[in-house]
Amino acid sequence: MGAVTLRGKEMRRVCAVAAAWLLNIALWGQGGTAQTPSTPVATTQQRVETLEKKLTDWAQLSYYREANAAVPAPVAGEQRVVFYGASIVEYWKTRGPFFPGKPYIDRGISGQTTAQMLVRFRQDVINLHPKAVVILGGTNDVAGNLGPMTPEMTEGNWQSMAELAKASGITVILASVTPATDFPWRKGLKPAEKIRTLNAWMKNYCESHGAIFLDLHSVLSDADGGMKDGLHLDGVHPNAKGYALMEPPTQAAIDRALGSTQQQ
Repeated sequence: MGAVTLRGKEMRRVCAVAAAWLLNIALWGQGGTAQTPSTPVATTQQRVETLEKKLTDWAQLSYYREANAAVPAPVAGEQRVVFYGASIVEYWKTRGPFFPGKPYIDRGISGQTTAQMLVRFRQDVINLHPKAVVILGGTNDVAGNLGPMTPEMTEGNWQSMAELAKASGITVILASVTPATDFPWRKGLKPAEKIRTLNAWMKNYCESHGAIFLDLHSVLSDADGGMKDGLHLDGVHPNAKGYALMEPPTQAAIDRALGSTQQQ
């Protein structure tokens, strides 16, 4: 009986540590800053509850479930597009003008890896019946948010999402991983070259599989592979100026995608 109690305590201690780590990732995913003395500190119990909630819905399928239910079916001629990814997609609609007047739907979730994105792809993309999808994810894979991931794992997840979309008649726009030389929540990983390598693979994949490659990395990057000064909040997340630069090439890629769907 004593041994069982000990294991229970150890498990809760591990959960508390992991929860604190996940909360830190979530904070930085919002372009957050370090805690100040006036910032409430989550209790151990709150951290454990946060982790338990994440573990019961690992891919966060509940995040957009109600919002999805409220999305009507596309009307005739509607050129619906889903933006799909992690924090850079999620906060596009709040940190910059998110394509005013366009029937575009944002389905980003801060902190997510491509593995989580793949799990919720049917619910948050296919079932919304878009003409095209903009997939922007991979930063959190490189950061190891949920543990180490090889480039092949990320590439496989991109490929699987692209294949699901294609099978559903959705034109695929794969957006390059945006630049970074460090991650505030996982310092010392030196991700710039890893990001360049992933983007080179993505470009080749798009060219050989009929997908559209959206090069946002070149728009935002400096000579060192980081995000240019004045375009970011923390070296990873774009600010309003960054999003403003991302919009024209993104719209051009969408126009190309919608043009291809009209020709089919």
